[in-house]
Amino acid sequence: MGSCIICGKSVEGRICDLHEEDALFEFRGSRADQLSVDRYYRGSVDGFAEFGVFVDIGDSVTGLLHRSELDQRLDSLDWEPGDTVYVQVKNVRDNGNVDLGWSIRQSEREFRGVLVDDPEIGHSVLLENEDDEDEAQSDDSDEEASRPSTDESAGQSDDESDADDGTESDDSSATNAGAVSRASDDERVEGTAAVGGNDSGSDTAVVTETEDEGATEAETEEATAAEPVAAAIGDLDDHVGADVRLEGEVVGIRQTSGPTVFELQDETGTVDCAAFVEAGVRAYPEVEEDDYVRLSGEVRERRGELQVETEELDVLEAEEREEVEQRLADALDDEARPDTAEPLADDTAVAALSDDLVEAATQIRKAVLTDRPVIVRHANTADGYLAGSALERAALPLVTEQHRRADAKYHYFDRRPIEGGVYDMDDATKDTTTMLDNRERHEEKLPLFVFVAAGGTRESLDGFDLLNVYGAPSVVIDDIDVDGAVVDTVDAVVSPSADTVSETTSTALAANVAAHVNEDVRDDLQHLPAVSFWEDIPEPYLDAASEAGYDETAVSELREAVALEAHYQSYEDKRELITDLVFGDDEEDVGGLAGHIAEQFREKVDEEVSTARANLDHRTVGDVDIAVLDTDAFTHQYEFPPESLLLDELHRDVRDESDAVLGISTDTMYVRANGDLDLHELVSEVSERVPEGGVATRSVREGTIRYLAGERPAVLDATLDVLADEL
Repeated sequence: MGSCIICGKSVEGRICDLHEEDALFEFRGSRADQLSVDRYYRGSVDGFAEFGVFVDIGDSVTGLLHRSELDQRLDSLDWEPGDTVYVQVKNVRDNGNVDLGWSIRQSEREFRGVLVDDPEIGHSVLLENEDDEDEAQSDDSDEEASRPSTDESAGQSDDESDADDGTESDDSSATNAGAVSRASDDERVEGTAAVGGNDSGSDTAVVTETEDEGATEAETEEATAAEPVAAAIGDLDDHVGADVRLEGEVVGIRQTSGPTVFELQDETGTVDCAAFVEAGVRAYPEVEEDDYVRLSGEVRERRGELQVETEELDVLEAEEREEVEQRLADALDDEARPDTAEPLADDTAVAALSDDLVEAATQIRKAVLTDRPVIVRHANTADGYLAGSALERAALPLVTEQHRRADAKYHYFDRRPIEGGVYDMDDATKDTTTMLDNRERHEEKLPLFVFVAAGGTRESLDGFDLLNVYGAPSVVIDDIDVDGAVVDTVDAVVSPSADTVSETTSTALAANVAAHVNEDVRDDLQHLPAVSFWEDIPEPYLDAASEAGYDETAVSELREAVALEAHYQSYEDKRELITDLVFGDDEEDVGGLAGHIAEQFREKVDEEVSTARANLDHRTVGDVDIAVLDTDAFTHQYEFPPESLLLDELHRDVRDESDAVLGISTDTMYVRANGDLDLHELVSEVSERVPEGGVATRSVREGTIRYLAGERPAVLDATLDVLADEL
C-alpha cells in the first residue's frame, strides 16, 4: 500500500480514484499507449482542421479534439499554434489515434496539483517535487550499490537493515514527521497534501520543508507571535513567506475539493486566498461575494503564481467597510479617469463641457475595467447611429484587451437602437429582463447603460426609474438641453446649455467622449461630427472631415446611407454593416457602398417629398402659414422614409413659404417650425383647450404629440391656434 499524493489517503498506487480527475498531468512518455484514459493532460495546439483541433500531448503524441467536444464554434476559437490548452484523454485507439475531450478547466490553478506522468518512473510525481524525486531515486540507487551483498544482509527485513545502520531509521522518521507536519499547510494553499510518510514506508517522492536546524525555540516563538504586516496586493512579491494583512473586496469564491478559494481585490490588484477546513468543506460560509473583508495569512508562491494561505478572515461592517469601499472606489476612479483631451474640432458647445466629457468617459472606462457590460442605447436616426458607433469604436479595443474570450466584444459591449429617442417602459422592461437573466445565469454584473441622442427628456423617466430600482448605472449624452429631472436620475450627463443646443449634435458630443475613452482611435473619429449635420455644417468639422479623407460629397453620401440603414435596423442593430459604412476600413469598396445606399436614399426621399408637397393643406392663422399633411393618406406606411425623417425633409423644402409643417395621423402629430418652439409648453396649452383629448408629448426629439383619435379635429384646430400665437 501507498498514499495518495493529493490527499494522503492509503491507496495501492500513487493517487486515489477520487482525485485522479482533479489532477492535471504532464506527459513525459513517447507512445500513445502510455497515456491513461480519463486523465486530464496539459497540451499545446498543433493545428486546425475542418473537423477539430490537433493537440500535442508531450513531445511525441498528438491527439484530436473533435469540434463536437468544443463549447463554441471552431471558427470562433482564438487559439494560435503553440497555445497551452487542457484536455482529457477519452480514448486511445489500436492504431495509435488519440481522441481528446474538452476540459472546462482552462487554468492550472483550477486543478488540484500538476503531476508528472512518466512511464520510466512508473508512478506519478507532483511536478513541484520532481527534482526531489530524481534526487531520491539517485540516492537510493547509490545506497543500494554501496550496500554489501551478503546472505545475512539479504535475509534481513527493511526495518532490520535500517536498525543495523544506526542512524538511517531516525533520519527517515524525522523526514516523515516533517512531511506530515507540513501536510495541512499545503492542503490549505492548494488542496494538495504533501504527505511523505506512512506506516507502510511508501517511497513517496514528496520532499517537504523542515525547520532550520539552527533555529532556536525562542526565535520560533518570536516569529509565531509577530503581527502580520499590512500590505497591498500589488506588493505581495516583496512578502513571499511572510504573514500579511490585506483589506479588499471579495470578487469571487470557488469551492474546490480541497480548500475554499477567495478572490480578493484591492486598489492594486487581485490575489487568490485559500482557506482550508477540511477537503471540500466551505470555509467561512458567512463570507459572500461583494463583501469587504480583512484577511490575514502567509504569502506563498505556487507554480509562478502568488497565493495567500488564509489564517483569519473578517467581514468589515459599518465605518470600516465604508472606508475600504471608498478607498477602492477612489483608486478605480483614478485609474479610469482620462486626461482632458483637446476637442476634435473647434466647437464652443463641446469646449464648455470638458469636465462632463471626462466624467462620461470615466464611467465607460470604469465599466470595462470592472468587467461590467456596456450597453449603448441610441436613437434610430443617422445622428444616433453615428454617435453610438463612435463609442463602439473607442470601447471595443479596451474590451478586447481586458478579456481573452473570442466573443468578448459581443458579450461586454452592445449597441441597441431605440425608437424616437425615448427610453420608455417597453424598452426598460426588456433591458431589465435581459440583465437580470444574465446575472442569474452567468453571474454577470449589471450593465452600464449609455444613452446617446436619447433619454434626455422627461418621457424617459419611468424607464430610468426601473433601472435605478436594480442599481444599474446610466449615462446620457444628448444634444438637447437635458431635463433637470433626468440629470438628477442618472450618473453622468453630457448636454449643451440651452443657448448652444442648435450648434452641435449628439455625434459631436459622443465622438469627443469616445476620444477621451480611447485616444488611440481619435483619428478614426475626425469625420463623424460633420456627417451628423444635415445642413449648415460648421467649418471646423468640415475641415476635420477633409483631413480624414471625406469631402462634402462623401460626407453627404455617408449621412444618407447611415440614415437609410438606421431605418432598416431599427429593432436590431448589426454592427458590421454600419462599421463598414462609417469607418471605411476598405476605403475603395466602402466608398462605393455608401454611394450605392445613398442613391437609394435620395430616390425614395425625393419621391415621397414630391408626393407630400403636392398634397399639403395650407392653413393661414393670422399672418402665419402652416402646412398640414395627412400622413395616413399621403405617405407609405411602414416604408422608408419614416414619418419623422420625411417631415424633416419636407420642412426644409417648404420653410421659405410656410412658417410650420404639421404631419397628422390617426393619433399622432409631428410638429416642425421655423422658430424655437417648446413642445412641452405647446402640449400644455393644447391640453388646456382640449381637456378630453388626452394630449401628451410623445418625443421632444422627434417633435411628436399623441392624442385620442376621436379628438383629432379639435386637437388640430387648437394646435394651429397655439402655433400661430407662438410663431
